[in-house]
Amino acid sequence: MAEPTLFESIVAGTIPSHKVAEGEKWYAFLDIFPRTSGHTLVVPKTGVQRLSDLSKDERDALFEGVSEVQRRLSTHFETKDFTVCIHDGPLAGQEVPHVHVHVLPRLSSDGGKTLQAMWPQAAPMGGEINHTELEHIATSLRGD
Repeated sequence: MAEPTLFESIVAGTIPSHKVAEGEKWYAFLDIFPRTSGHTLVVPKTGVQRLSDLSKDERDALFEGVSEVQRRLSTHFETKDFTVCIHDGPLAGQEVPHVHVHVLPRLSSDGGKTLQAMWPQAAPMGGEINHTELEHIATSLRGD
């Protein structure tokens, strides 16, 4: 049997956490290295690495947890704006091999960073649009 992941240990209560909320199939706690105040992680209680490894019920429950965390953060920080992201696998920047959703409250004072700020080496937004390449990828994804 494999060692439990950090998040499995947090869910089990063997590693302390700063709980924000909990449901039957998910657990939410403050990130110990927050990017902004209130940065919360929502994890499924099932310890799997990829979002696609969760059942439909587990995914639905996970996003119910995300919505509940947003509700709580919205009240506390007086905002309705959030950055919500998932690093799905190690090549996507996932550091703990357990699905987790980052929920970060956004405030007018935080500079409103965008996806462009997350990938500064990417071509700037607002430039030439390559519809041919986009349609090729979309067609392939649809299986046409």
